[in-house]
Order: sequence, then structure tokens, then C-alpha cells
Amino acid sequence: MVLPRYSTTPVDAVLTRMRALDAALPERDGVAVFNRVYLTVTEEVDRRLDAGEFPDACAAAALDVRFAERYLAAVDAVEDDRRPPACWRPLFQLRRHPGVRPLQFALAGINAHIGHDLALAVVDTCRALGCAPAELEDEFDRVGELLAELEERIREDLMPGPDLLQIADPITHLLGAWSLERARDATWSAARVLWALRRCGDMAEEFTTRLDAAVGFAGRMLLTPLGECGD
Repeated sequence: MVLPRYSTTPVDAVLTRMRALDAALPERDGVAVFNRVYLTVTEEVDRRLDAGEFPDACAAAALDVRFAERYLAAVDAVEDDRRPPACWRPLFQLRRHPGVRPLQFALAGINAHIGHDLALAVVDTCRALGCAPAELEDEFDRVGELLAELEERIREDLMPGPDLLQIADPITHLLGAWSLERARDATWSAARVLWALRRCGDMAEEFTTRLDAAVGFAGRMLLTPLGECGD
């Protein structure tokens, strides 16, 4: 399947791309599950930008777009038969596995995007705007707060109902080990380290590679198959 692409970078263009993915992908596809969640987040960021709720709307929009572009680049890599970053590979490899539940797909995508992409997006944005990470901390925190607000709703919407009690306990145990708050804190630390290493070539590359691999390992654990519905 060839998915539509857009070369422009404003938030509206990012939203257009995500909506196109939503229309093109099968509903049960694991990437589609994450894309719907992320589309909701990006629409809310756009709404809050329009409402003037960010102290620095330009910086917030720049961070939002560069953040989204990391995810879309992973989608493009798979579409082009290239390997996506390690953090995204579990989701793309298991996207059609019948034993992985929608909530697992959603949180595995959030794990990849927050744990790896957001740190790199902070550095990308700092370079583009000529600022240090500390100057983006308010925007980073506001996006993080929005994700935290939505995470509870995501869990409620995608958690198995009473007819799936046979798999509810393993999902609760598995996904209870992952915390968005801890992931955000680790990401901010990683962004600061990457910024400090920005002129250190090999060291920065090694840190990024190890971060990518570690987040990918966590994603694979989140996507542990728990059995098909009704098993």
C-alpha cells in the first residue's frame, strides 16, 4: 500500500498526513491504533496553540512538528522497505499479531515516540531556533501534561471489557510496569545529555544508538502477545 506524503512542515500538514494514514490503514493494524491516539494528541496541541495556551507558540509549534516528523519518518522507512529506528521496530513487526491487544499497540507507540523521538526532537528544535533545551522546558512540560491527561482516557477506552476478563489480568500486570511520567523524566534527561554532546560526534551517536535500543527493548516487552480474544 502506498501512503500519501506531504513535504511541508506546519502543524496543519502534519495533521493532514496523520489523517491520511488513519484513512488508509486497517482499523485493527497496530500502527493505525497508535496513529489514532497520536492524531488526537496533535489535534489537541493544535487547538491549544490556536487558543494561545502556550507561552511561546512558535517554539511549541516547532517542537510539535519536529516531534511528529520522527514518527512519520519511521512510517516512511517501512513503506520504502528500509529499517525504522530500533524503538519503532517492535510495533511495525507485530502490528498484525492477533495476540497483541490495542492498548498494547497504543502504549508501545507512545513508548517509542516519547522515549526516543521526543529527546531528539528537542535537540532538533533547539538547533532550529538557536536556543538551549532549558528554553523549551515550558513547552515540553505542557505537551507532557497533555499526554498524561490523555493516557488515562486511552487506557479506559482500550482496556478489555468484562467479556475479556481472561486477558485483563496479564494486560494489567504487563502495562502497569510502564509509566508515562517516568518516560517523560528520562526523555528530558536524555535531551539534555544529547545537547551537551552535540559537538562530540561519536559519543553523541553512541548515546543515541543506545537510547534507541533501550526504548525498543521496552517496546518489545509491552507488545508481548497475550493470546487471541476468546482463547
